[in-house]
Amino acid sequence: MNIIEVLQPWVAETISIRHTIHQHPELGFEENHTQALVVAELQKYGVDEICTDFAKTGVVGVIYGQLGDGNTIGLRADMDALPIHEENTFAHRSSHHGKMHACGHDGHTSMLLLAARYLASTRQFRGKVVLIFQPAEEGRGGAETMIADGLLQRFPLDACYALHNMPGLPEGHFAFKTGPIMASSDRLFVTINGQSGHAGLPHTTQDPLLVATHIYQGIQGMVSRRYDPFDPIVVSVTQLHCGETTNAIADQAHMNGTFRTLRQETRDSLVDNLTQLVEYSAKAQGMSAEFKLGPISHPPTVNTPDETALAIKAAQAVVGADKVNPGCEAKLTSEDFAFFLEKVPGCYGFLGNGSGEHGTRCVGLHNKGYDFNDNLLPIGAAYFIQLVEQQ
Repeated sequence: MNIIEVLQPWVAETISIRHTIHQHPELGFEENHTQALVVAELQKYGVDEICTDFAKTGVVGVIYGQLGDGNTIGLRADMDALPIHEENTFAHRSSHHGKMHACGHDGHTSMLLLAARYLASTRQFRGKVVLIFQPAEEGRGGAETMIADGLLQRFPLDACYALHNMPGLPEGHFAFKTGPIMASSDRLFVTINGQSGHAGLPHTTQDPLLVATHIYQGIQGMVSRRYDPFDPIVVSVTQLHCGETTNAIADQAHMNGTFRTLRQETRDSLVDNLTQLVEYSAKAQGMSAEFKLGPISHPPTVNTPDETALAIKAAQAVVGADKVNPGCEAKLTSEDFAFFLEKVPGCYGFLGNGSGEHGTRCVGLHNKGYDFNDNLLPIGAAYFIQLVEQQ
């Protein structure tokens, strides 16, 4: 009997858990209801250690195998929701106005709980598994905070793994990539200082909006002319704020946005070049400007070769080689699991959420109409189990 078949008697209960989490979405570092649910389930399963000392609302569980010494494998699931108002009408829709699980973290958490239930019941593996239920993945620094709180010192890992559902990828199919699979992510904030005055007398002012337009054009030229087109970079200025009325030139302009790269070296170079562009574009017009990064930055998510090979092997054992893409294209979205992969070898992969099969809601991530595909719960859990048992 394969792992998915063994899991079937528990799937209905796991779906119920997933729906409960979906109904009670919580933003980063506020996942108190979710934390309590996870702890209660792990206690019910007989997990050997349960710790809530990391990142305010994080949960760590440890299960020891019965087959002797071996590696310590980390399995991570994110738990937080997004500040989006849900527009679905099904029974398990969000009960919290302006919050919803629009990225499937409710599914990731439930999937890992199902794997924990099996592993705690069978224990047919070597070494131990560390279950990491992480808060605040959505731009609030959950992974970085767990690591800063000493997670990896208290629970040293030999390897770590995570999955993310992916709408558009066929239901139950896996996709992996050795090396960078997701991009770095930074927020950029530019403040330009000019001198206000009457719009009919521009020569008596210093117009910060003029500098803003030069900086914006300079960014486009920098990306297209200073960087290798085969080294992907995206810089998006998404906000420009300047002035309060039609007949006055403002004394300040603000530009905000984001930039993403697949290599840390490229990211560091881009920060230096953006800093110079902002400063000298302002100086050229007799003004001053400041470039700042936001408080949360994610490095690229980089999979290590040996662990990616093991991940591919595990996925193939669960769904067959024909449903596993071992070399998918990298994405310029980001993921804070990257902080774990900076410290520990591991692999981050994608599990297909489908394209609407069986009536499932498989619209894009971060969409008001999104819902996790419950058919993935035993598949993702079986993958995690296979990773542990094949070590």
